[in-house]
Amino acid sequence: MSYAVITTKVDIKTKEQATQTAEALGIPLSVVIKALLKQFIRTKSLYVSIDNEEPTASLLSDLRKSEEDEKAGRVTYFDTGEEALAYLDREIKHEKKRKRIDK
Repeated sequence: MSYAVITTKVDIKTKEQATQTAEALGIPLSVVIKALLKQFIRTKSLYVSIDNEEPTASLLSDLRKSEEDEKAGRVTYFDTGEEALAYLDREIKHEKKRKRIDK
């Protein structure tokens, strides 16, 4: 069986922790990565758990802004992708008309 090499950038701390965890389980990190890739191919999905993760200050700020936008009525909801696309089409047409009038 021939192999391909995948190169990816990961911060040093993450690589070290992943290597230590794999070693603690008695398997090389490459086996962990191969298993994840095979599962991804098989399930066509990616499960990521964020238990015990703390949101960044930037994320918290963005969440506060989105809550303010929702309270102020600056949020539009759609039940289907088609509704969202129709809305965007209307907005684009409206913007084009406005630009013609402004000229």
